[in-house]
Amino acid sequence: MVINQWLPAAHRGDAVGDSARRVRGLLRARGHESQIYALTIDDDLTGDIGAFTDPAARQGDLTILHFAIASPMSEALTALPRGRIIQYHNITPAHFFAGYDAGIAAIVTRGRQELAGLVGHVDLALGDSEFNRSELETLGFGDTGVFPIAVDTARLTEAPPRPALERVLRDGLTNILFVGRMAPNKKIEDILRLAEHYKRYVDAFHRFIFVGREDACPRYYAMIRALMSQYQMTSERFWFVGSVPDADLAAFYRTASAYVSMSEHEGFCVPLIEAMATDVPVLAYASTAVPETLGGAGVAFSPKDLEYAAEMLGLLVYDDDLREGVLAGQRRRVHDFADTRFETHLDQLVARFAS
Repeated sequence: MVINQWLPAAHRGDAVGDSARRVRGLLRARGHESQIYALTIDDDLTGDIGAFTDPAARQGDLTILHFAIASPMSEALTALPRGRIIQYHNITPAHFFAGYDAGIAAIVTRGRQELAGLVGHVDLALGDSEFNRSELETLGFGDTGVFPIAVDTARLTEAPPRPALERVLRDGLTNILFVGRMAPNKKIEDILRLAEHYKRYVDAFHRFIFVGREDACPRYYAMIRALMSQYQMTSERFWFVGSVPDADLAAFYRTASAYVSMSEHEGFCVPLIEAMATDVPVLAYASTAVPETLGGAGVAFSPKDLEYAAEMLGLLVYDDDLREGVLAGQRRRVHDFADTRFETHLDQLVARFAS
């Protein structure tokens, strides 16, 4: 079979793109012809990802559109004669951006409208989580399912050491980590407020580290910096390091005492899997797909009581018995994302359309 995947944008280090490349490799290993096509391609992926203008992009027996934003690919998918599949990676609701960037709010609104317009025009609608699948069902898609993201944890667990960076990170401070773009749904401001409680009532010798793009919503990031000034938070204790290479990211996970998420909208949340795979105890606000991704592992809490969260964070860092129990549960959960289970999902998907 010829099985193609479409990405609106191909970026190195993007979870969706990384998963698409993993799927392509597995399909080729099984004897299928498979390529990824994108509208925009990072320079370092030129030659690895095909241009969407290539006529071959429209000649697959199966075509999987990774849907997370409005694009011309949606209309092109509906024009195909067969094998039309979407894999929905969720779109952040517009209300999170409304107070910061009307343009982004309009983009995500258009994306959700375009998604609804695909109802009745695709052969299968997949979510990468049950949370996303249920959203597709609510929109009216008739044939839905769950097809998970292929999370490449080996790029972190097998990454080479970064001695200079790790020497700095192992200076006696407690490292608390967050990974993700600086966007309003991530509620970075709540992590800062949590840090205030943590400093006052639990441990003054801390360092909060934020890894991820800072240009996703500039006005939101400016608000975060203003809040830091208000709280008199120093750059020595609050690191915003932007996007980093995998080797550096692995070092941040290796030296973290805990991972914290205060996000209020997640369609899956890959960093939760990364934290569990690297043996970092997770404390996460139980919103949207977060409890599903954790699968009973880590510590998920609701309502968003930051005093409680600060106390629980301290226990995860300093209570050895609790910490080890949480880590044991996380190790069991990570097995659910093993390659063999993902490959089973892929084989079942292909077999469904084989004739």
